[in-house]
Amino acid sequence: MTDMVVEEIFFDVDELRAFDNAKQAVEYAHAIYNKHAEQINTAFSQLLEMDDKAAASFKTPRGATYPFLGVEVPVDRLNSDPRLSYGAVHEPGAYGGTLTRFDIFSEYYEQQIERLIEYHGCQVVVGASQQEIPLPFIIDHTPTDLNAKQLWQLKSGFALPNLSRVNDEVANCTHEPDKPYRPISLFSAERVEYSLHRLQHYTGTDIKHFQSFVLLTNYQRYINAFIDYSHDMLLQFPDEYTELISPGNYCVRNVDGVITQVDGEEPTHLPQMPTYHLKRADGQGITFVNIGVGPSNAKNITDHLAVLRPHCWIMLGHCAGLRQNQKLGDYVLAHGYVREDNVMNRDLPPWVPVPPIAEVQVALQQAVGKVLHQEGAEVKLAMRTGTVVTTDDRNWELRTKEIYQQFRQSRAIALDMESATIAANGFRFRVPYGTLLCVSDKPIQGQIKLSGMANAFYRQKVSQHLQVGLEAINILRSQGVEQLHSRKLRGFDEPPFR
Repeated sequence: MTDMVVEEIFFDVDELRAFDNAKQAVEYAHAIYNKHAEQINTAFSQLLEMDDKAAASFKTPRGATYPFLGVEVPVDRLNSDPRLSYGAVHEPGAYGGTLTRFDIFSEYYEQQIERLIEYHGCQVVVGASQQEIPLPFIIDHTPTDLNAKQLWQLKSGFALPNLSRVNDEVANCTHEPDKPYRPISLFSAERVEYSLHRLQHYTGTDIKHFQSFVLLTNYQRYINAFIDYSHDMLLQFPDEYTELISPGNYCVRNVDGVITQVDGEEPTHLPQMPTYHLKRADGQGITFVNIGVGPSNAKNITDHLAVLRPHCWIMLGHCAGLRQNQKLGDYVLAHGYVREDNVMNRDLPPWVPVPPIAEVQVALQQAVGKVLHQEGAEVKLAMRTGTVVTTDDRNWELRTKEIYQQFRQSRAIALDMESATIAANGFRFRVPYGTLLCVSDKPIQGQIKLSGMANAFYRQKVSQHLQVGLEAINILRSQGVEQLHSRKLRGFDEPPFR
């Protein structure tokens, strides 16, 4: 690109520089971010020290903005390799967007930029955007003892989050570009920051601890089993697994062969969605979230997890078996969903199919066979593949006669309250997804979940079910994450970033 072309396309970006090296591009963007963040911190610190008179005339600096990344791909630089699921554009033109939180995303940004440069032979440009960084995304908290003048200056002199800009139009394929360049990623910097703060609030753990493979459940019993598993991994593989983080950023490590607390405090009350991170040095560990019950929770947490661009998320939960030949404790591998959750319809219309992700399906089936020591057709004795109904009605059993026809027409084999939501949001956000459920009751056949029966069931199946999910992640990790990001999650006019 010539300087004239750059200035014409990215007319609203200052301090533009071109790069053909991804690391250098990210370093320059990081420097812009640090400089502007420091401006905000300095101005805020000055304001806190002022009395009413000084605060009334205080002028906050403007122009503390997010870094910008852009690329222009002419038609003769398009990459026609049909195997590429991300990192390349399939329509000529310019792409751009804002970047943030380099303490978390620097490696991710480098990986995406490297692909753009490699696949298209183009330089990328980096500069300062016009989008100001909101104050709450720079400081950890706002003091509650601000006087009236300081509070006025806080509201009028600093940029604050603007919800009119925080949306999912790109992810929802409803975005209409208002600039001469298209989005380079699904999320703007401000949308990312919004979700990072929500994640920290809901999970009770710092964002830096999240890993690339995510397990979701709605039973704390699974979390207890995961803690035991994590301790074993820390002891058996100290060169592979580094630490376990629990709510309150409570951190334990292997210290001379003993699991020892080294940081954080156990909270007196668990957060809304208790989250645990078995960390690896390469970030390819496991984050396990107890999302609670219901599709609203499922959508809420995956809306925010998506900005971290995990390699996959897998639901491990319980379900009602709908077939006579299913037994309590059998597994259900979802390959289709009836979406009666009613929380996704505005973002992903019900007529949009949610396809199974082959790589995840195969890994889950292989994991069941390995954990149960079964091969080939034997696996089908303990696991059935089919359609899962996800409902938003916890007492759906009281409407069995009404929805019985739906079960028959859909050929559904199980019902739960979260799986379709998690899969649909994975499809929507281009995050590979999977569902492995365990039959815990069969209300249609009169086998309802009674207290004594349920407790015995949980004791017998929770550990095994978790082992299957963990083994599936081991399989996916060993195969390499490049194969995991399916092309079926990508459209014909996609942002190049994964």
